[in-house]
Amino acid sequence: MNERPTQGIQLPDDAGPGDPARVMLEARLAEGMERGVLLLRHSAREYRRDIHDLENPLTEAGRSLALTLGRRLPQSALRGYASPAHRCIETASLLIEGANTQHQRQLGEPTARPVEALGVFYALDQIRMWKGLRQAEGLSGYVAQWVYGGVDSAIMMAPTLAARFILDVLLAKLDSPGPQQQSPSIDICVTHDMTILMMRHVLGLEPVERGPVNYLDGLLLYREDERVMLASSLGGRVVLDPS
Repeated sequence: MNERPTQGIQLPDDAGPGDPARVMLEARLAEGMERGVLLLRHSAREYRRDIHDLENPLTEAGRSLALTLGRRLPQSALRGYASPAHRCIETASLLIEGANTQHQRQLGEPTARPVEALGVFYALDQIRMWKGLRQAEGLSGYVAQWVYGGVDSAIMMAPTLAARFILDVLLAKLDSPGPQQQSPSIDICVTHDMTILMMRHVLGLEPVERGPVNYLDGLLLYREDERVMLASSLGGRVVLDPS
């Protein structure tokens, strides 16, 4: 894995949630990318304490944000996948709905398919994980403990193993025929901020100390001159060794 110089992303003055990922995608499409896998955090969610955290739904504002981002995505054939958490499935579905509305044609199936690899499968003991999260200095603090070896392996899968597993799933999608056999085509995969924080760090994009993952921001996997590339909505890009 060889790091390329970080390339800053130029955002519009009225940039909102998801715009860094959208601008990243537009830049790669302008360079001729025909196939990509966009890994995003879900949209704005509720934080109720009386239900399991993974059952917290999108807020009305979150639904609106996902639809708006979908309308602003560049025209391409889309296919949606998501963590089994409903807020992730709904985010992916709303992104595709927004794109279909904007471009006045079906650019993808209206409902995203749940994929376990986009969930929190790496939390081997969720009760102890949630306890650790409450004791840490926010999610970034807990993920820092995890990636630097400070979390018991009985609680969290080794981050390098988790990242490899997720990357293999994303690579399989990248190398599969695109949706509707059209070009350009994008697989939208919606996951959680913990996943993206861990992936950014382990795969050499940005260290976990760089800060949190905002709603609808994430990573883009694609090929460039036969190389497998991973880009971040923060502006970084790395060349991956898929072996």
